Amino acid sequence: MTKHSEIRYVFYSPEKMFELVADVEKYPEFLPWCIASRVIEKENSKIIADLMIGFQFFREKFRSNVSLDKKKMKIEVNYEEGPFKFLSNKWEFKKFKDGCEIKFYLDFEFNNIFFQTLMERLFSEAVKKMVTAFEKRAIYLYDD
Repeated sequence: MTKHSEIRYVFYSPEKMFELVADVEKYPEFLPWCIASRVIEKENSKIIADLMIGFQFFREKFRSNVSLDKKKMKIEVNYEEGPFKFLSNKWEFKKFKDGCEIKFYLDFEFNNIFFQTLMERLFSEAVKKMVTAFEKRAIYLYDD
């Protein structure tokens, strides 16, 4: 089992950060190891999407059900199918001073013990790169 949680602060509104994270189709443009994204179904508060992730020789597709709660400013990602035993990802956005407090949580385990062992070694650095990629994307989109 691999878990990570952290809190970050950015100088953008919770609404902007919510929209950035909810825009799953754009992930391949900025998110490390995300090779492709395909939205299967999209409603106001629900997205079903396939993501293709890749690192060196490793390439896997997985499907997630993304719940968008704009009133509570929360996004929950629940795993449906692919190379994991389970995957859970949560985002929470709150107004904080001149910006936004972002709470991020990720918990997953691969079916394949080789991939799980590899990821556990790289996990801390990988998650930092992913979270930083969202911050850099906000700067790209929202700074003048």
